Amino acid sequence: MSSKRIFISADHGLAVVYFLQTDVLPTLLEAGMEVVLLTDDGLKTQISEKFKQPGLVVEGLRLNQARKYFESTNHSTQYWLHFLRWMGGSNRINLEAPKGHLRQMQVEASRRAKFILPFIRGMIWTLQRSSAARRGLVNTQMRFTPDLYGDLFDQYHPDLVIASTPGWRLDRYLLRQAKQRGVRNAAVIVGWDNPSSYCLPGSQVDYISCWSEIQKQELVLGSDWAPERVNIGGIPSYDGYFRKTWLMPRPQYFVLHGLDPQRKLLSYACSFVTFSPNYKNVETLARLVAGTNGALAEPSQLLIRLHPNHFQKGSLYEQEANQIRQLVANTPHVHLVEPVPLGGELGYYSGEDMPEKSSMMAYSDVFLTVYSTMVVETAIHDRPIVAACIDEPGGWNTPGKFSLSLKEIGEWPTHQRFRRAKAGQVAFDETQLRDCINLYMYNPLADQDQRRKFILDECTYTDGGAGKRTGEWIVGLAKGEG
Repeated sequence: MSSKRIFISADHGLAVVYFLQTDVLPTLLEAGMEVVLLTDDGLKTQISEKFKQPGLVVEGLRLNQARKYFESTNHSTQYWLHFLRWMGGSNRINLEAPKGHLRQMQVEASRRAKFILPFIRGMIWTLQRSSAARRGLVNTQMRFTPDLYGDLFDQYHPDLVIASTPGWRLDRYLLRQAKQRGVRNAAVIVGWDNPSSYCLPGSQVDYISCWSEIQKQELVLGSDWAPERVNIGGIPSYDGYFRKTWLMPRPQYFVLHGLDPQRKLLSYACSFVTFSPNYKNVETLARLVAGTNGALAEPSQLLIRLHPNHFQKGSLYEQEANQIRQLVANTPHVHLVEPVPLGGELGYYSGEDMPEKSSMMAYSDVFLTVYSTMVVETAIHDRPIVAACIDEPGGWNTPGKFSLSLKEIGEWPTHQRFRRAKAGQVAFDETQLRDCINLYMYNPLADQDQRRKFILDECTYTDGGAGKRTGEWIVGLAKGEG
């Protein structure tokens, strides 16, 4: 029997990690599959050389052509269809995250968009309450299926096309074309908050793999997936955490960042910059480390990790990054980590960064962030976690820019699960932040049992075998099973 061939869309750094830097790809190749990886055209050669092996071919994903089609062909219609599927999940699940983005649209939209927003809100109301309306929206999107990949389908004749989202990004055109040609298609969930944040598929998609029963319920109840078409495979990208594959020796990591091995390490990962500044959290932590307003229990140092959005040229987020860099330059015992980019369309979510992330979490005496996905990753490393939610007065303080108080986001689905699991502490002001840090300095094992249950609930598999399980599921789909 001839080999089965699989197209994999890797349009994002997280997708590169998920498919290429886990057991997913080796499992496919060992099963005799041929894999055609579609990724950023500008990085095609780089990725091909780095991951070169028999059975793997790298082709361009043609993102520029996809974007051009989106912007030039019935752009307004495509835009609003895309927006409606983002906002239009069923109200059977927690929709606080999409509601936040809708509030942002009401502030930041153009005058013309604001004029039609009442009509759009009416459509969203209907979509959230009608499975028939949701099904109609998904089907309507299929009208926009350009022939971007016809030559690749003709050349390789894939048995399966799989992407890192069910069409939430420009991968929708590849998935739609697969469906149009009668080729099985599938998706995997690479992000913790994805099922509750992005809602309906951007294409008709046959199968999907997620992390947990929690995510499966979000997909089934929120986006009308048939339960038998949803696979719970865990999260392959975290296998390296469970196995400690990426972990640097502690002395090496401390030397890398000029850290003092005699001081406690507080690490802060910036997040949520789209809606609210991180600077007040950073500034407060720097002040606590300096001991200028109430002492921490132990002499400490602060390591700050910028968010990928901080690298958007000319943005408010870039301005905040520069403000943080200035603070670091002028403050003793405060240090900075800048994520390593893959480049091109793949952004700053990079597999090159996994040893840095793993070591930062593993060696933190207390890890702090604003409910980011790194609360899950840090719980895997069994380190104390604090969600720091200290607001910058006035938010971004920029006309026309939406700001959302960090005090308001605790009910977002993933944030709510972290809090209800009691997997860490939450602080809304400097006194609370100091007390939370000191709690963990006095008792590093506080909340340990809750952290461990949190990981089981969110990741399902903790044995480092999610990549192999997911790879075997993909092999089955390529063979026509399922």
